[in-house]
Amino acid sequence: MWLQQRLKGLPGLLSSSWARRLLLLLALLLVAYWYLGAVRVRRGAGRGTEPRGAAALCLQAATGAWRAQAERGDALPLPEEAAGAGGGPGPGPGLALAGNGFLLLDVAAGRLWVSAAGSGGGPALATEYPALVRLRALGGRGEARAALAALRDGAVRRVRCVQTRSGAGAGDCVTVREEVVAHRSRPHLYLQRIRIANPTERVAAFEASAPASAPSLGGRFTTSLEKVEERQFLLSSGRLLLAGSPKVVLMVVAAKKLVSRVQVAPKSHFDETVLSVVYTSEPIEVSRLEETFSKLRESAKKEMLEVMQMGVEDLFQEHQQTWADLFISGVEMRKITDSHTPSSETVNMTLYYVLSSMPAPLLDPLISGEDREKMEASLNYADHCFSGHATMHAENLWPAKLTSVTQILQLSDLWKLTLQKRGCKGLVAAGVHGLMQGMVLSFGGLQFTENHLQFQADPDVLHNSYSLRGIHYNKDLINLAVLLDAEGKPFLHVSVKFQDKPVRLYACEAGCMNEPVELTSEARGHTFPVMVTQPITPLLYISTDLIHLQDLRHTLHLKAILAHEEHMAKQYPGLPFLFWFSVASLITLFHLFLFKLIYNEYCGPGAKPLFRSKVTVPDAIL
Repeated sequence: MWLQQRLKGLPGLLSSSWARRLLLLLALLLVAYWYLGAVRVRRGAGRGTEPRGAAALCLQAATGAWRAQAERGDALPLPEEAAGAGGGPGPGPGLALAGNGFLLLDVAAGRLWVSAAGSGGGPALATEYPALVRLRALGGRGEARAALAALRDGAVRRVRCVQTRSGAGAGDCVTVREEVVAHRSRPHLYLQRIRIANPTERVAAFEASAPASAPSLGGRFTTSLEKVEERQFLLSSGRLLLAGSPKVVLMVVAAKKLVSRVQVAPKSHFDETVLSVVYTSEPIEVSRLEETFSKLRESAKKEMLEVMQMGVEDLFQEHQQTWADLFISGVEMRKITDSHTPSSETVNMTLYYVLSSMPAPLLDPLISGEDREKMEASLNYADHCFSGHATMHAENLWPAKLTSVTQILQLSDLWKLTLQKRGCKGLVAAGVHGLMQGMVLSFGGLQFTENHLQFQADPDVLHNSYSLRGIHYNKDLINLAVLLDAEGKPFLHVSVKFQDKPVRLYACEAGCMNEPVELTSEARGHTFPVMVTQPITPLLYISTDLIHLQDLRHTLHLKAILAHEEHMAKQYPGLPFLFWFSVASLITLFHLFLFKLIYNEYCGPGAKPLFRSKVTVPDAIL
């Protein structure tokens, strides 16, 4: 009965305007809540759920040091797909590359890219050779995996944790660590180091698919077992077809032989490093196959024996030192205040992948002394490089996402073309060392002239904080940073690291109206205010010639020199006075009109009384 009475009163309730508005508001809130909840569900499904269980705990412990490396900018975490499932190659969005300009290893797909001998270009030829050993756990209950690109070591590292039995703890998981490198100073060599730790009470077994024994080779490659000086390895030979050409490129791979089944005893470890040496020919006619194959096999055998006699740790240390020398230079993003500036991850990812596809002629022992001196001279003082505006906001040069080897090779070609057209041909000719220098110079708009190095960044984009390190000036290294003070005003910080005997270096801010400052190797460095001239000139000059900098102030012919905040105030003075006057007038007129309505309602002719009096009827009348 009570419910029936309430339902009968519902139409009267909805006849009220405030009740209808409240009901509409509740409906809108329900729709918004349903929509946002669906978006969260879709995003969660796209990311995938976090791994749980013993394998996930094991993986968390095994990769504990990776987070600190990523925060320092020394490493980049890779998507889970890049870690591979261990069962075989497969397409996916994960991308993990290791390269040296001659070889490029797609670690996620287990695919090898090479360049033809004498081509001088990057590794643009895809092969069908399965380059890496794949381990498949036998009897595993579950897995968790992760991958990392170690920037300063030039390596891709992967970790897999295999749960051996259900309901087990983290101590009952077998850890498989892999490290893949394409040796930087030995362009024909790549290495895959495998380490398996079995802390359980059971034997851990894995099925290993060695590259030369993979069924996908088919008839493309022929493989033979070579025995030389009590050492044995597999020698595979094949050919690469060129699109639109009758010529072919021959390829020979010498790889260390690995057993097909790996068993790790309880409470023990298994360590193995697979060495592979790759040689290719220049494009040749089919009639020269046997002769060319014979030369390539001899070259591969010779280098394979040489590296097998060396210690594995020596090979890794040799490679890591070369990569560390490359990353003395670089870019570090400190504070980003807009969406158009690339993040630190984007910058480091671009540098790593582009450098992985570039050769290093300065590391070639067969290079002539004259060519070496010419490249080193260009590297130490890249005259007229980099001309034009900075590339910091060029999204096609610093892409936020790279998903394929083809995209990386295209990006590398675009960088080389950009630098060549901006006065950096000498740096591009110097290979990977020169390309790193050119990319750093271009990011901030640094340019070498005949007498000085100038920083010609756009004053309007200095709201971001970043640093450029390892800029070669003769044989010394300069670090330049754009920093923000407590009030958000930008200033420049410069420090020098002398590589040889100290050389006098001087610097002055825009206009050089103040006396140039001598730069020293002090840890605190030197700071300079950001001054903006009219017309616009570089924000900073660095030179070994003090007189040259002192003379600059007389040759720039400036109209004015403003502080950065004054320049920005003139650039963006705000809305004109007429706009604000119109807004104030409209607000005033609205309030006057509102006041008139209220006055007419309560004080004008026929106005309603403000308060209603309640009349009481005497009882006598009733």
